[in-house]
Amino acid sequence: MNNSLREKYTLVIGLEVHAQLLTKSKIYNTDSTEFGAMPNTNVGVITLAHPGTLPRLNKRVVEYAMKMGLACHSSITRFNIFDRKNYFYPDLPKGYQITQDRTPICKGGHVTITTKDKGDMDVRLNRIHIEEDAGKSMHLAAETDTLVDFNRAGVPLIEIVSEPDMRTSDEAYAFLTEVRKLVRYLDICDGNMEEGSLRCDANISVMLKGSTVFGKKVEVKNMNSIRNVQRAIEHEYDRQIGMLERGETIISETRTFDAGDGKTYGMRTKEELNDYRYFPDPDLSPMKVSDSWLAEIQASMPALPRDLYQKYVTSYGLPDYDAQVLTDSKDVALYFEEVIKLTKNYKAASNWVMGPIKSYLNELTLSADEFPLSPKIIAEIIALIDDGKINFATASQRVFPELLKNPGKTALEVAQQLNVIQDSNQDSILPIVEQVIKEFPLKVEEYKNGKKGIISMFMGEVMKRSKGKADPKVATQLLTKKLEEI
Repeated sequence: MNNSLREKYTLVIGLEVHAQLLTKSKIYNTDSTEFGAMPNTNVGVITLAHPGTLPRLNKRVVEYAMKMGLACHSSITRFNIFDRKNYFYPDLPKGYQITQDRTPICKGGHVTITTKDKGDMDVRLNRIHIEEDAGKSMHLAAETDTLVDFNRAGVPLIEIVSEPDMRTSDEAYAFLTEVRKLVRYLDICDGNMEEGSLRCDANISVMLKGSTVFGKKVEVKNMNSIRNVQRAIEHEYDRQIGMLERGETIISETRTFDAGDGKTYGMRTKEELNDYRYFPDPDLSPMKVSDSWLAEIQASMPALPRDLYQKYVTSYGLPDYDAQVLTDSKDVALYFEEVIKLTKNYKAASNWVMGPIKSYLNELTLSADEFPLSPKIIAEIIALIDDGKINFATASQRVFPELLKNPGKTALEVAQQLNVIQDSNQDSILPIVEQVIKEFPLKVEEYKNGKKGIISMFMGEVMKRSKGKADPKVATQLLTKKLEEI
């Protein structure tokens, strides 16, 4: 697409994010929510809509939804009604979905995102509501029949609906990334888009620059990664501009995204709200959220990524980059939190977590809560370095790998076992320094003639002859003093 054409139009994006909640049972019955079970094994009479069966709301679902609302600065609805959404659901046996229409559990609020162009910005939320998932239709290769797996039918969802505040695919990417981070910090969803536990529909339209009237929106579904959401938005932006430039009419429709060719394809015209024929579900009583229940949920809220980020930058003086990396995933942030309870050298703790520890975790595809060394051991290593007993190179290249093999030992025990404790005694280092200076008179002359960088050669010799045990700070001081005295 010609960039000059894009300059004529404004892209408008709203996202609808479905998060599958990490409850052990479904939203209206006790069937298991286990992922990966054999087809149609996590089903019972309520899931299969047998006559005479009645739904019963899972309390944990409501609590998880309230947590997300509080994290997004939403207001919590105290009197909730559940509604039937009538639609052709081939993979919901009862033929309708129980959702929330007029009384979403969370109203308003916002998610703060950070982009390169605009820095921090708030994306407003319209609502967060509770609903049930549908089953899964299976279209197998070379098969003419469609098979249906009802295991997912009735799995609890929250739908996070944004206002159409985003204007670039980068903003949409940042919003989805932040939402995924929030549900993971809250432990209410694993955020796995590949398994479908976090799904996103994008509502996309374009309008002329300066206009206040939105164009006809197109909803794009079936995107299994944040990157694919971004790709679909970019394609749809250009497709809609091309249509308008050719004088064609954009229709409100639902489209699917093909990750293979990066294009969207029409599926069906978009339904209007009255097509769903919402009405209160007569089998479910209204639900009230009491003051005490809401206070209990508020008290159970964990520290959220942006709160931790601010603390690391302002209170601990860490660089912006460190704070971003440390808060990117909850398990890493929690591990770092435990380390800094045991040391005040916050930057050293950050370096260890972002460096050797994350490298180890990435290599073995582990999370920080599976890391074999306790935060206490990392604090011990930092203390040994701060006390001048070992240097970082020795700690990371020799002590750290040995501790991974022997996680029951202390850092000091391993350092002593490896015989790498640094010698800070000037009386034992000085003879080595004097001997090195004596053996390299020509290099001494170069140093005296202004080639100060050659001191690294002298240091190399000192470290080699001390078998790496000389304290580099002490050795450097003695070398500099002796060379200046000549």
